[in-house]
Amino acid sequence: MKIMQTIFLVAITITITSTITTTSPTSPATTRPISRFLADQQPNPRAADHCNKDDEICYVLEGKNSTCCNNKCMDLSEDKHNCGACKKKCKFTNSCCDGGCVNLAYDKRHCGSCGNKCMPGGYCIYGLCNYA
Repeated sequence: MKIMQTIFLVAITITITSTITTTSPTSPATTRPISRFLADQQPNPRAADHCNKDDEICYVLEGKNSTCCNNKCMDLSEDKHNCGACKKKCKFTNSCCDGGCVNLAYDKRHCGSCGNKCMPGGYCIYGLCNYA
């Protein structure tokens, strides 16, 4: 009977020590998986182009109407918050067409959309040429 107790105590002692050594704080930390956002090595294609007041960068990246405003490349002919010049905002009801703020509901050179001209002698009402 003493032999059985001794074997049982040895088995319990081995089990306890193996459990303690595998969960001890001195064991090396397991590496956590990297987030898929952090693992992505390519730059974000929707990130702003930082031009640092250099219009030439904007010309190459965006096109001939693009200018550096607030450290971003902007098209001054279409941007409602930079219409014709940096930080020139159009009113709420206006849109930016060809670098000028226009009301698309009543402007016969831009009736309903930019560049939509009404016929000579016609008029623009509610964004429609010769309505009524």
